[in-house]
Amino acid sequence: MSDAAVNEDSATDTGPLPIVSIPRAELRLDLATILGLIFAFGLIAGAIFMGSSNANFFNVPSLMIVLFGTMAATAVSYTPEELKYVGSLIGQSSLQRLWNPSALASNLVSLSVIAKKKGVLALSNYDGELQKNIFLHRSFQMVIDGFNADDVEFLLAQELEAGLERHKRSASVTRRASEVAPAMGLIGTLVGLVQMLADLENPETIGPAMAVALLTTFYGAILGTIVMAPLAVKLEKRSNDEALIKNLIKITAVSIARQENPRKLEMLLNSELPPAKRIRYFD
Repeated sequence: MSDAAVNEDSATDTGPLPIVSIPRAELRLDLATILGLIFAFGLIAGAIFMGSSNANFFNVPSLMIVLFGTMAATAVSYTPEELKYVGSLIGQSSLQRLWNPSALASNLVSLSVIAKKKGVLALSNYDGELQKNIFLHRSFQMVIDGFNADDVEFLLAQELEAGLERHKRSASVTRRASEVAPAMGLIGTLVGLVQMLADLENPETIGPAMAVALLTTFYGAILGTIVMAPLAVKLEKRSNDEALIKNLIKITAVSIARQENPRKLEMLLNSELPPAKRIRYFD
């Protein structure tokens, strides 16, 4: 170890311990999702009511084909457990978890400084703060229990990967539904056209039958484009946000287990954070 590194290490052995306050994820109403859906459906409804025709845009058989057909076709590709997990996520789509990665990174460096000054066992004194985040508590408990740094990195990487895979599958379900919905609308249209062609002897029924047939395509386009596709993008974004938080925790736990300098940890965390959210702990 160089003299500069030794001096830098010794600099962390003096002075008061930093205050640690792990930030929780803020649960807020997702106004972007709610207002976006209201505005999109409002535009469609406005265009319908401003039209000069007396066309009826509500048809129960068409709705059933699109809704239940999309659900059935999507369910074929996934297991009941995966579909159940997606259902809970969709049910919470009106809520969002806001993370503060900068505040978390600063507190993670503080925990590293404490471990450097007082030893790894001193982290057990901050158990109340660590329990604010389940993944954080589990990660640091392994470090406190004396797990090898390579084992800590491997186990946390496996857990992080499993969580990402679970969220990716959830997003893929909604993305699959966004692809199936327009197709089900087209199938409903074909069913309606066949029924219309079977009754060509009665010209008065051709117009209304054609309108009903096209409504399934209309419903399928709305469900796939306005609802399911944006929801899939939102699920992917939330998965990436959660993965960033867990990755910061993993990097910190491995760094402490390896007894690395907190200044190095600061650089590692900043390499993961977006430029606007990078921290300057020691400056």
